[in-house]
Amino acid sequence: MGAITFSIEKKLTGALGRAGILTTPHGTVRTPAFVPVGTLATVKSITPEEIKALGAQIVLANTYHLYLQPGEAIMARAGGVGKFMHYDGPTMTDSGGFQVFSLGFARGHGVTKVLKKTEKRLSRDEQQGGHAKLVSVDEEGVTFMSHIDGSTHRFTPERSIEMQENIGADIIFAFDECTSPLLSREKMEASLKRTHRWAKRSFDAHTRKDQALFGIVQGGRYPDLRKQSAEYIASIDFDGFGIGGSFDKDDMTTIVGLVNEILPEGKPRHMLGIGEIEDLFEGVKRGIDLFDCALPTRIARNGTLLTANGKKDILKAEYKERFEPIEKNCGCYTCMNYTKAYLHHLFKANELLGYRLATIHNLYFIVHLVDAMRASIIDGSFFDLKKEFLAKYR
Repeated sequence: MGAITFSIEKKLTGALGRAGILTTPHGTVRTPAFVPVGTLATVKSITPEEIKALGAQIVLANTYHLYLQPGEAIMARAGGVGKFMHYDGPTMTDSGGFQVFSLGFARGHGVTKVLKKTEKRLSRDEQQGGHAKLVSVDEEGVTFMSHIDGSTHRFTPERSIEMQENIGADIIFAFDECTSPLLSREKMEASLKRTHRWAKRSFDAHTRKDQALFGIVQGGRYPDLRKQSAEYIASIDFDGFGIGGSFDKDDMTTIVGLVNEILPEGKPRHMLGIGEIEDLFEGVKRGIDLFDCALPTRIARNGTLLTANGKKDILKAEYKERFEPIEKNCGCYTCMNYTKAYLHHLFKANELLGYRLATIHNLYFIVHLVDAMRASIIDGSFFDLKKEFLAKYR
């Protein structure tokens, strides 16, 4: 479609990973790259200038939330999401499909789209339960109730694309149905066929030539369904591809590798909603170019800090008199200016500055870690970096 270009600078020997350069109407992204989540046209608690200063190259906003407030018409009149939030770099929006899942099955059963070993597996009857009362899915689209005021709304593939065109990001996504890893194979097959029909409808509805449109591969934890989905989505001339969640944690890396063996090598691949450190390494190894996830900012607001030695809870008493930075060699604004003791105090006192400083650190950490993965692909040290980092990350 021509809104973006993507070139591969260096391939990872013995694996699918690659270092690339993605150009958009608002700037270049050197991949692999981590994409901070700015749900409502804001990365919670920090400014767009701080986003750029910490090294992030691109930001993702959420169509569902921006549709509800302030509304896509206001976004369009403002000149698009970038101008609205005073951010002049590349932007993305998701399609709203994940919100169907989070308001529906996930809300009803308390599961995430990546199933961990500790999560309860539902019986077949429970798996057939589908979506909760806030959401109703049919062939044409989705009817849902606003989480803000309970009002009823309707999304279709065409409407999702229209909204995303009004919001005006550089990269947008086809409307899909994100499902739970707990869903039965029968239900997953039906959902996948619907996602494929919606992908084609999204493609046909897309009119803006200055926006790139990515198709989304689904199929849950079933490798053969993932293969079918990758083959079908690859057959449509999307500008790039998203890989949707709905994994069993143990099977995720295998499925990502299987999918990326099929998707066209010359187009970018985005992993939706994945941000755990181990998963980033495995995704990069298997050919993922972009990752978005709210995890670094969400846990920051709870006082959890990312470090090379794992996650640290700054509220613990052991940090009360630790007059040293979170990480000694970290170049973020927080570590250059503040101590663990001060952050401990801020969180204990429920001071908002604590959330800001923790968010800046966590985003800096994860953005620069993925940047280091990119550099290691170019210089041939990726597998050494992966082994050394994960050996001490607990």
